[in-house]
Amino acid sequence: MTGTTGPTGNSGTTCGTTGTTGITRTATPASRVLVVGSGPTGLLLAGDLAGAGVPVTVVEKRPHGISNLSRAFVLHARTLEQLDARGLADGLESVGQPLDRLRLFGRLTVDLSTLPSRYRHLLVLPQYEVEKALERRAVEAGAEFRYETELTGLTQDADGVTVEAAGPRGRAETLRAAYVVGADGMRSAVRQAVGLPFPGRSVIRSVVLADVRLAEQSPSLLTVNAAGDAFAFLAPFGDGYHRVIGWHRGRDVPDGEPLDLAEIKEITRLALGRDFGMHDARWMSRFHSDERQAPAYRAGRVFLAGDAAHVHTPAGGQGMNTGLQDAANLSWKLAAVATGHADPALLDTYQAERHPVGRAVLRSSGGIVRLAMAKRPWTLAARGALTAFLGAVGPARRKAAGRLTGIGHRYPAPRGAHPLTGARVPDVDLAGGGRLYEALRGGRFVLITPQPHEAGAGRGDRLAVARWASGRRTTVLVRPDGYAAWAADSADAGGIEAALARHLGPAAPAGCAPGDLR
Repeated sequence: MTGTTGPTGNSGTTCGTTGTTGITRTATPASRVLVVGSGPTGLLLAGDLAGAGVPVTVVEKRPHGISNLSRAFVLHARTLEQLDARGLADGLESVGQPLDRLRLFGRLTVDLSTLPSRYRHLLVLPQYEVEKALERRAVEAGAEFRYETELTGLTQDADGVTVEAAGPRGRAETLRAAYVVGADGMRSAVRQAVGLPFPGRSVIRSVVLADVRLAEQSPSLLTVNAAGDAFAFLAPFGDGYHRVIGWHRGRDVPDGEPLDLAEIKEITRLALGRDFGMHDARWMSRFHSDERQAPAYRAGRVFLAGDAAHVHTPAGGQGMNTGLQDAANLSWKLAAVATGHADPALLDTYQAERHPVGRAVLRSSGGIVRLAMAKRPWTLAARGALTAFLGAVGPARRKAAGRLTGIGHRYPAPRGAHPLTGARVPDVDLAGGGRLYEALRGGRFVLITPQPHEAGAGRGDRLAVARWASGRRTTVLVRPDGYAAWAADSADAGGIEAALARHLGPAAPAGCAPGDLR
């Protein structure tokens, strides 16, 4: 069983309450989840859990309104699909800059306009725009926020987790939760508190970043190139500013070394041939880039997500995206367990599904940097051969684009399962004029059938039932994160009910509103 709910073992008939989304859910204060960190990963988790009626508290050491000076600036297609399933993608698209091509190594253009997605592009926008949208959603759903509060210790027992924290003005606080999620970045206090290692190494030091205005015409797409000892990214935000990321092999200095615009311009000139008349930097930063991954994303009742679980080079803009996809995978599983609709064993699938993806992202982002910085004759030859191969072989180029954008990842499936099981389900049209990712809003599973079916009885809080707009004959049960939990080319009512019981738990007894079972 991979990425799906198992038998819950629930047989009671107690009825519960209605959550903030209008969907009836069941959760108790003892099922509270504590999320540490209010970056995009933590905010998406908090919004999903609160929307499912699960009590959730977000702990953040920064004051409210003080955003990280973040390096993230790209949303890829798979992340946009996940945000669409939460009703947020259209708003972000309206303030971001869509780019349907990337230029790598000076001559390889990756065309995203043929992606099998509603979002045939990447979206360039500052991370704070993503955070604003996700925070607003979490607050509206009822998530509790505790700013200026820093985790100082953590202990677990059979029933939950006790967290020690220092609140405003150093006031000691003790918080209790059923589960804790560390979404608190590379230097995660949660990861350190549970003793999980973070093996890896610093790959490049003294990476420089800035958001600048340009006096000259710039490329209209995200550009990545290297020349000699210099390496640079350049991407337009669409608001008159461009994000520039650069590195010079000979400028290996500590993160705290002063940085000025002249250094950024020099690196850009060396890597891209000119600096485009950069001026009016709204912020600049220097950092070092690590490649690290925790060997486990779970330690008992504690989970890691985003940069707390994995960090890698900024090449390809995959960092924020991978964290948001971690959150989308974990949130519905925590909600199902907290509301009593799933066996806690479901939570083990988070590691099985997301750890391999994190490892793949480390490889791909690191590979881009190493190829860009190739200097020896044999590495230059390898880069040229790979560039020529990807430029000439369509399937290889499409596979690379799928991995970069996240839509190419799939999760392992049980032996003998239908080939769709574990695969990402695209945003298909549904009968009646709707589409799948609209039906996923609300955190429910979606059962897509060829013919009308009454399978939703007693599970209205957890399941939407729809029909294909096309003549497709396959029956597919889509998880809340948009992956296929189960599929069959021909399924009768008994087979569908068995699948629903296995993945969603039992239907509510007669006399209880859907979702009231606990």
